[in-house]
Amino acid sequence: MTELGYFLKFLRKRLYILLLVPLVAMVVCFFLTRQLPDTYRSQGRLATGIVDKTDQLIVSEDAPQESEINRSFDNVIQLMRMKQVLDQVSYRLLIHDLMVPPDSTFRPLSRSLNDMSAASKKQLLAILRQKYTAHQPLSAGKPQEALVLDLIAGMEYDASSLLDKLTIYRIATSDYINIEFEGRDPRMTAFVVNTLCEEFLSLYARRMQESSNRSLEFFEKMMLQKRDALNARMEELKSYKIQNKVLNLNEQARSLYGHIIDFETRREIAKKDVVAYRAALKNIDQRFDPADRRYLESNLAELNQRIAVTKETLQITNDQYIRNNFDPRLKNRVDSLQQVLNRQIRASTDQVAYSPLSAKGDLITHKLELEIALELAQNSIASIEAEVNRLNRKYDGMVPNEASIQQFETSIEIAGKEYIEALQRYNNARLESFSPITLKLVERATLGTLQPSKKMLLVLLAGLSSLVVCLFVFFLLYFLDSSIRTTAQLADTTGLPVLGRINRISGDDFLQKLDDSAQADRSTVLFRDLIRSIRYEIDEETSNPKVISVTSLHDNAGKTNLVYGLAWAYERIHQRVVILDGNFAQPTLSQQARKQGTLEDFFQTNQSQLFSETGNILATAGGDVSLLEIADERTIQEKLDYLKQHYDVILIETPALSTLNKAKEWIAFSDRVVAVFPFGKGLRDADKVRLNYLRSRGAILSGWVLTGTPYDIEPIGKSLTKI
Repeated sequence: MTELGYFLKFLRKRLYILLLVPLVAMVVCFFLTRQLPDTYRSQGRLATGIVDKTDQLIVSEDAPQESEINRSFDNVIQLMRMKQVLDQVSYRLLIHDLMVPPDSTFRPLSRSLNDMSAASKKQLLAILRQKYTAHQPLSAGKPQEALVLDLIAGMEYDASSLLDKLTIYRIATSDYINIEFEGRDPRMTAFVVNTLCEEFLSLYARRMQESSNRSLEFFEKMMLQKRDALNARMEELKSYKIQNKVLNLNEQARSLYGHIIDFETRREIAKKDVVAYRAALKNIDQRFDPADRRYLESNLAELNQRIAVTKETLQITNDQYIRNNFDPRLKNRVDSLQQVLNRQIRASTDQVAYSPLSAKGDLITHKLELEIALELAQNSIASIEAEVNRLNRKYDGMVPNEASIQQFETSIEIAGKEYIEALQRYNNARLESFSPITLKLVERATLGTLQPSKKMLLVLLAGLSSLVVCLFVFFLLYFLDSSIRTTAQLADTTGLPVLGRINRISGDDFLQKLDDSAQADRSTVLFRDLIRSIRYEIDEETSNPKVISVTSLHDNAGKTNLVYGLAWAYERIHQRVVILDGNFAQPTLSQQARKQGTLEDFFQTNQSQLFSETGNILATAGGDVSLLEIADERTIQEKLDYLKQHYDVILIETPALSTLNKAKEWIAFSDRVVAVFPFGKGLRDADKVRLNYLRSRGAILSGWVLTGTPYDIEPIGKSLTKI
């Protein structure tokens, strides 16, 4: 906050610049802009159909994302700003100006156009119309077309000039795009907007038609390819079924499996009948003794032969009946033979009217029937078993066909789906080709309306911009200036204590102003107050008698004024003061002193009383010498002790620390050291070593005194960090 306050004070001192520069800029801008012509603006409006899809035949069920909508609007706007579209507008503008009378042109013809002959203008019109019809740009590589480009640019009808005054934007989140154009002629603004919309819609329609034709051609080709692929798969399946005699594999397998189950059931029934017949025959045989069987067999030998023949025929017919999947026609024949066999069996029983077995005739008849049934059941088992094996082999042979047919059907299904998808895309593309263009001009531009004058705005902008520039320049001056102008900056920069400051006093009668209160002005009064404060700070740190050395980082820092001021301040409190001019290279004190003693004589001889007891100055002859070159340390210490016996304060102006040892030799014999820093100066890189030396002095260093300050310190520059 302190820095901001300093900067504001800095600006306040230069307030006249901050007021004068913007005022001058505004006056200059006013005279430059007062001749500016009036401007007009026309606007048209396009409906895109991106958001509002009421005019579209095919509407997608999925709502587009906002980012996709914004991207679509950006594409449309960038397409309208294309050079291809703007070139068409440029051709139309120049053709219009060449075809109408001179007083009806949108802009005054350029000098080049006015100098052209009628034949040249006719040739120019031909080139423009040819390029406009062909929708081709002009080539700068052809001399004739390069000349046309220069003429268009001279009339400011080129694409870049039109873009500078053209504004195209989407209206909020609506479906509409606004096109605005500013110009000096209201007719021209409307012409540019309407022509731009027409040329854009024409270009957009051509692009959409070309895109639709390419899509139709591509989808038709893809649809035909998918259809041919589907037909090829179906033809392969057909050929395979014909070669392998397969009509309907699923139905055949289902029927065959049903027959196998049926035959297996009949086989189990036949096996059960065989077991039953054998058990019944065994029971009947147990009722006959061997003599009865011999009689029966001899009496029925001939009849049994006939029965055997019938049984054999019946067995053969029964096998055919089983092999033909129990054909009903064969079933009738089997039943007929069974009836014949039954009659033969009854006939055999009738021949045994009286015999030892007459009482068992029914058993014999039943036995014969059981034997015939047993033989039929046994023969049926073999036939059924053979047929089951045949059907199983046939069923097993259908497995490879099933795998192949399933592969064919899967490929046909995939090809069918691809064909249906391709057909759907083709139909959609064909339907879209008949759809109307969604982009359309819903509001044509009318004559441009006069726009409010921008002259005052330009004048205000000129004043504001010049003010900003001044503030920026002053800020750079303030920020980049590392000079020290306040005691706070001095303390912050060096990291050493500051005793105070002394202001600048003009005039040669410096000492007389200090002593004479009647001649003292406000600067002198301030100086007295400031030097008294510094004297007080020094006395707080040490008691009398004391040796005070006044040094600086560089020459011409204001040490002499500080020494004079301290001498005056100590004399005002009745202290005995003596001044030693130890600055051999720049003996300013010696040159200004009215009473002088010789410093070299004082240190090199036994003479001690060379001056009066008050207000005395030990001057120097100067030269390239140092303190220890004048006398040795013991002599110097003895002489200083002598001075302490006669004076309370010994003030020494030492050389600057830039002289290396010359200042340090004086400081080595001092009780207190006061460093002087001139107002408005900055620290150098070499000063870091000298600051470190002052820090090493520790307690004998009283602090800094900022010299040569104005009456009211006005800081400039940023506060520097401690080194």
